[in-house]
Amino acid sequence: MLEIRRLRLLRELSIRGTLADVAEALAYSPSSVSQQLALLEKEVGTELLRRSGRRVVLTPQALVLVEHTGELLDAFERAETALAASHSEVRGTVRLAVFQTAALALMPTALRTLRERHPAVRVEMVQHEPETALHETWTRDFDLVVAEQYPHHAAPHHPGLDRQPLTSDAIRLAVPPPGSGAAIDGVRRLKDAAGLPWVMEPHGAASRHWAEQACRSAGFEPDVRYETADLQAHVGLVESGNAVALLPDLVWVGRTPSARLVELAGAPHRTVFTSMRGSSTGHPVMVAVRTVLEEAARELLP
Repeated sequence: MLEIRRLRLLRELSIRGTLADVAEALAYSPSSVSQQLALLEKEVGTELLRRSGRRVVLTPQALVLVEHTGELLDAFERAETALAASHSEVRGTVRLAVFQTAALALMPTALRTLRERHPAVRVEMVQHEPETALHETWTRDFDLVVAEQYPHHAAPHHPGLDRQPLTSDAIRLAVPPPGSGAAIDGVRRLKDAAGLPWVMEPHGAASRHWAEQACRSAGFEPDVRYETADLQAHVGLVESGNAVALLPDLVWVGRTPSARLVELAGAPHRTVFTSMRGSSTGHPVMVAVRTVLEEAARELLP
């Protein structure tokens, strides 16, 4: 009889690539991971791992086991969902990954509603970049992710993850307010910001690539003097007169912007969505969390 715990270690190795990374992800020691995989090889009676320099690679037989392990884990999750649905009370823990602006704008309202409606539900929330969070939801590090995608920049798809729209928010050019000392009086469209200093997210972020392409389509290369993944820092730099930025409306929830917001040609919108493994979509806790997120989004961005 194969042991699911050892099979999961093998699947984790196929995802993460090294014994050390598997050990770190699952709170094992590397030697313990190696010992458990050696026992799995004895159980199946065939070689599962081969050395390739400093790394190990999975044999074809190991890959067969990995594929079936994913199916087994989905089956366990469906069984947990059915068991949870048999209780009259919604209870359990949700591991949630969320990007910064959603954490600030949506989560306080959603968590308060969830606490009032389902006090036996525990939410463990981590701020994560959407692309990383989607991958880690697929690997089972998280149960649910709130993610984003910019126009014509689709977020990565992973097998077995569903995707449900949450809201969308307009993207506008944020310009310093009058009296800030910045030369912004003539900015009425994107091309008018060509000679101004910009703040953007670091290279590699979908928002950065989208913003650069928007500027280039308007006929100029943006002078990006400031880089930060913190959109609240973007707001601070704009409102203090130090930069202009392309910002989604979600950053302004809960505050009245002093920045002047300029509409963009084509009225681009960012899409915010939730994603989870298909095997857990019917779990009462997951349904409850998704529901309060949707309610919070409708309240804040009708």
